[in-house]
Formats: sequence, structure tokens, C-alpha cells
Amino acid sequence: MSIEIEVMTEVTDELVEAFQRLLPQLSRSAQPLDEEALRTLLTWGGTRLLVARLDGQIIGTLTLVMFPIPTGLRAWIEDVVVDEAARGRSVGAALTQEAIRLAQADGARTVDLTSRPSREAANRLYERLGFRLRKSNVYRFAE
Repeated sequence: MSIEIEVMTEVTDELVEAFQRLLPQLSRSAQPLDEEALRTLLTWGGTRLLVARLDGQIIGTLTLVMFPIPTGLRAWIEDVVVDEAARGRSVGAALTQEAIRLAQADGARTVDLTSRPSREAANRLYERLGFRLRKSNVYRFAE
């Protein structure tokens, strides 16, 4: 049982199907991603879409976003989701570690992420991987 991490470079039917299955496990309010939306994600500058495979099947995904700001190159991990049937097999750890490796290889000064407090297992994972809780307010503007 070997987990393989891949940076996606093209939209495939398999990728579309995987997001139809995985995205509702992450967010009940997220809109489904079709081929065009996934193509936009894959071609957006500074964004990498990582997938985790087990026995060839996509079982998890993570989006790594990198951007320069005046204080240096930053990296942000977003929308980590592992299929419910594959949880507890270190899939999230493998995705996150590869994202960190890619960010550091590109010269990112920091790698940040957010996680809801209710996602206790995910929070334990991030702390185990070396992330530390920051004392910061997160604001969101939404009309």
C-alpha cells in the first residue's frame, strides 16, 4: 500500500470524477467543479493541485498557492480533503509534506493553512508536521 503524490498538469475525466466525489466531503456549500473550473485551477499562476493516489485511484487532494508579497514569497495550503474511506492511512500527511517540500524548493519563507477547530484529527496532523497555531484574527469579507 503505497501512496503516490502527483502534481496535476491536465484535466482528465478521472480528475473531474474525483472532485465530484471529494469536494462534498470537504464542504457542503462548495459548488461542483466541472472540467472548465478545474482547467482554470490548473492553469492559474502560482497554484498547484496535488492529488494522492492509492492503487492508482485518486483518494485525496490539496491545493498549494504561492504568491510574492513585499516580505517574501509565501505559500498557502488550501482545501485538503481525503476520501472518508481512506482516512487514517497518512494520506493527508503525504499531501501536506509534499506541498511543504515544493514550497520550500521554490523559496517560500512560510507555509500557512487554516483548519476549523472541529477538524480535530486534521489539527493534530498539522501540529505533528510542525505547524504552530498563530495568534491571529482571520477575517472574511462576503456580501
